[in-house]
Amino acid sequence: MTGPLLAMRGIDKAFLGVPVLSAVDLTMEPGEVHALVGENGAGKSTLMKILAGVHTADAGTIELDGRAVSFTHPLQAQQAGVASVFQEFNLLPELTVAENVHLGREPKRRMLIDRRAMTESTAAVLADLGVEDLSPAAKVGTLSVAHQQITEIAKALSQGADLICMDEPTAALADAEVELLYRLIGRLRERGTAVLYVSHRLKEIFDLCDRITVLKDGRLVDTTAAADITPDDLVAKMVGRRIEAQFPDRLPGTETGEVRLRITGGGNDRVDAIDLEVRAGEIVGLAGLQGSGRTEIAEAVFGIAPFTRGSIEVDGAPIRITKPRKAINAGIALVTEDRKAQGLALRQSVRANARMVLDANARVHSRARLARVSGLLSSLDLVARGEDQEVRFLSGGNQQKVVVAKWLAAEPGIIVLDEPTRGIDVGAKHKLYSVIRELAAEGLAVLLIASELIEVIGLADRIAVLHDGRIAAELPGGATEQQVMAYATGRGPE
Repeated sequence: MTGPLLAMRGIDKAFLGVPVLSAVDLTMEPGEVHALVGENGAGKSTLMKILAGVHTADAGTIELDGRAVSFTHPLQAQQAGVASVFQEFNLLPELTVAENVHLGREPKRRMLIDRRAMTESTAAVLADLGVEDLSPAAKVGTLSVAHQQITEIAKALSQGADLICMDEPTAALADAEVELLYRLIGRLRERGTAVLYVSHRLKEIFDLCDRITVLKDGRLVDTTAAADITPDDLVAKMVGRRIEAQFPDRLPGTETGEVRLRITGGGNDRVDAIDLEVRAGEIVGLAGLQGSGRTEIAEAVFGIAPFTRGSIEVDGAPIRITKPRKAINAGIALVTEDRKAQGLALRQSVRANARMVLDANARVHSRARLARVSGLLSSLDLVARGEDQEVRFLSGGNQQKVVVAKWLAAEPGIIVLDEPTRGIDVGAKHKLYSVIRELAAEGLAVLLIASELIEVIGLADRIAVLHDGRIAAELPGGATEQQVMAYATGRGPE
């Protein structure tokens, strides 16, 4: 083969007359891991779906291994050696791993499905990927998200894929599962399989990728070797401006006041001996590995899985929080980790979602608070056609702004933010960082949970590090990642 494995040139695409991609070029070499980055709405998913045969380009050419191709159906792309692993997996949960891997092309023997051959073939693909803890006979519906993802990758390889497109592959993975994906991508690179990697997570892009293509507003900004660009410069290309300080400083006039939330000896069957205070005007970060107890503390404070021992005080008054309604009445808000499943009614309007807490709880409902909703949405720089637009049509960052507005409308004194920037682009992240600073400046007590340590370190005034369901240490804001991880992994001080 001479030339690149993939060459997409001059790709145009419009929907209902609105240009989404304009003259975009993308090339990939065998065994290359190539990042496709940009803000939400930049055109990344559309370009990937054109390559996958989901959409057809309006103009431009695609060549695979030097051959001109044009896909009008995903099956054509698969037959040409292009596979895609989208965030919503294309698997049948009631079937086994082997049955999913060979779905629609089952090996036959005497007119019957040869299950032994199917199992052996799947086992060989998994062995080639270095996967030892996934049985071809396992029902997909019983698997973790990571193992379902492996099944998708195994299916692609069994079909002879030379190029695999991955759309936000770590969005729903735990930390240990992300490490497994890293190893899998390393195996794919070794065997000459190219990977097109779409992600908002800059660390993964610089850890994994050889080259980076940047899109903005449907146009190609640049393609560069990952080694030749810094994260700050990459962000500048993505958002069209430099974000000189990724995390805004504490706002002038922010004062640390009285204790708004105090937990003493808090515990249940998931965490134990939790002693924690959050003061007015203060941002306290919860750091730790997946399963260490961060989200469990948030759910206990909000009454989803209450503490069964210990005590909670809100603004100095003892309170027993046994369900979310009691937390809301006490002035506590929780921005949950999964906004789509737990934070929003996707088929309802922006306005209905922003009013949701007020409309559901007579104790916080008032005309004055309802009147503030539009102003809150505006202050968060919400980008939408209007307040009547259904939330499902907003970008991830704008959906998160609606979730935040929903809770701010109830005028809480304490706000718990569980992974508030998960799955949103860098520009939207920076806006939310500023919002968090503003909340502290207004006197709210902020409890911040984030898997990306840099967020906790960059925003928190104090950091409580959890290990095995307990607070292992309390560190000042600005502590190093090494210091946090030493306690998070149980090693102790470094």
